[in-house]
Amino acid sequence: MAATAADDVSKLSFEDALGELERIVRGLESGQQKLEDAISCYERGALLRRHCEQKLAEAEARVQRIVEHADGSLSVAKLD
Repeated sequence: MAATAADDVSKLSFEDALGELERIVRGLESGQQKLEDAISCYERGALLRRHCEQKLAEAEARVQRIVEHADGSLSVAKLD
């Protein structure tokens, strides 16, 4: 079975997904693509945007779990 576009996107790092999203936006803004290509790029861009948002939310949750103790040391709080 072939991998779906969403599966492909889910394997990207935040930086790679953001870079691809930026390239797609530049391509769409240029207005030089055929309509079908532009629609495909827009769909891929939407998947990349959601992936980036998810990665940022995960990073934010990790940062929020970091606890600074009175002595200045840091630890990671366990989530229930």
